[in-house]
Amino acid sequence: MTAATTRTAPPDNDVLWARSLHYAHGGGTPALAGVSLGVAQGEILAVTGPRGSGKTTLLKCLSGQLLPQQGEVWFNSGPVHTLSAGARERLRRDRFGWIGTRPELVPELTAWENAALPLLLAGETHRVARRTAVEWLERLDAGDVARLRPPALPQAQRQRVAIARALVAGPDVVFADEPTAPLRRAEGAQALRTLVAAARSHGMSVVLTGPEGDAAVAESADRTFALVDGRRAGGGRPGAAAVPGYGDGAGADAGPGAPAGAADPARTAGPPGAIGSAGGAGGAGAGGAGAAGPAAAAENSANSEDSCSVSA
Repeated sequence: MTAATTRTAPPDNDVLWARSLHYAHGGGTPALAGVSLGVAQGEILAVTGPRGSGKTTLLKCLSGQLLPQQGEVWFNSGPVHTLSAGARERLRRDRFGWIGTRPELVPELTAWENAALPLLLAGETHRVARRTAVEWLERLDAGDVARLRPPALPQAQRQRVAIARALVAGPDVVFADEPTAPLRRAEGAQALRTLVAAARSHGMSVVLTGPEGDAAVAESADRTFALVDGRRAGGGRPGAAAVPGYGDGAGADAGPGAPAGAADPARTAGPPGAIGSAGGAGGAGAGGAGAAGPAAAAENSANSEDSCSVSA
C-alpha cells in the first residue's frame, strides 16, 4: 500500500506535522499504528519508549527516509508523503539534519570535512565551510581531531563529528535518533546541551528519541511523546484534541482501520502548495547531509570531492 494522499491542511503554527502514520517492516508486526503528532517552529520534542516501540521508524517517516504506508507527513505546509524519492532526498539534504545512533561518516574525509559536507555540497566556499565546521567541532570538544579521519577516532569523537555535521548548516529540523547512545553519561549530557543551545539560538526544531525513563533526554525537551508498540502512550499536546482533524491530543490517534483523510470539513482545503522557505533564523538552506543517508553522503562526497576543493 502506498502513502495515502489527503487534503487535510496542517495547523499553521507547526513546521512539521504528521497524521495517522502506519508502517510495517516487511509486512510483519506494525512498527507504527496510527501515530499523529505536530512539532512547532523551534520546539524540542523528545520521543521516548522501550526498544522496538517504533521511535526510529517514526523519525524516518517524518524525515522522508521512509514513506508511510498510510497517513500524512507535512513540512512547512507542504506534503512530504507525496514527494518523489529525489525530491525527498533534496529535502533531507537542504532542510533537515540527521543524527543517528551510530555515526555514519565518510572514512576518506577528515573530521572537519565530514562536518562541513553539507556546506560544501551546497556550494559554500572551502574557507567558510572549514571555519564553520571547526567552530562546531570545538563547541562539541572535538576541535583537536579536526584533521584526523574517522578510522583514527574513538566512537565518542566520531559521534561528535556526526552531531556537528547535522548542525553546521542551520537546518530547519534536526532529527536525532538516540544521539548520545555512543557517549558516556557526562559526554552525552554535554552533547545534548550543545544541541539544545543550537536549536534555541537558531530557531531549529528538534525531534530526538531516547529510551524509556531517560531523564536527560526528557529534561532537554519542551515536551515528551511516549510510544509503546507503535502507538502513542502519552505526551499529547495539551488542548490539541479540540482541533478537528488533528491527532496530537489525548485519544485523537486514529486506529488501524481509520481512513487517513478523516477530518472535519472546516479544516479541509486544497493542497497548500510546494514546501516553503526556511523558517529558522539560522536556516542556511543546506541542512545536515547525514539526513540523506550515509550511502548518499558517501556517493556525493566521492563524486564531488574535487569540485568542492576538499583537501586534508
